Amino acid sequence: MATPIPSSGTRQKQSLFGAILTTGLLVGTLDIVTAMIVYNVGPAQIFPFITSGAFGNEAFSGSFIMIFWGIVFHYFIAFAWTVVFFLMVPKVAILRKRAVLNGLLYGIVIWLVMNMIILPLSRLSQAPLNFKAAVIGAAILMVMVGLPIAMLAQRYYRGKR
Repeated sequence: MATPIPSSGTRQKQSLFGAILTTGLLVGTLDIVTAMIVYNVGPAQIFPFITSGAFGNEAFSGSFIMIFWGIVFHYFIAFAWTVVFFLMVPKVAILRKRAVLNGLLYGIVIWLVMNMIILPLSRLSQAPLNFKAAVIGAAILMVMVGLPIAMLAQRYYRGKR
């Protein structure tokens, strides 16, 4: 017996795991594609750069495995930030309101943590802070990561109160 197809007006509820998976894939993709466009680099340049945080200069060997690890690390980080926000929303009432403002602020938090804590602990060589590059990097994280995470989290939790 065939399962009936829900009408277009019926919205199926998504699991928390599904919402996080979808959001993490979306923001990871938005972030990396935007970075490649803004910095005019391709996957063969950007993913080894990401990998170099763990492997140092070995990441630039031209090996496919280093590109693979860059993809893994990049999406792991995107999922981590997604999980953090989605798990905070039920506990912090203000996060259930003003998704746009919260998302933009979350992008700034992500930039600060990544650039002031995570990257200095990595094997990446540290360049002096460049104001223009910092603004561009923060803007990418605000619009392509923080904003979609907050908006999709608000949408997920909207009917769950």
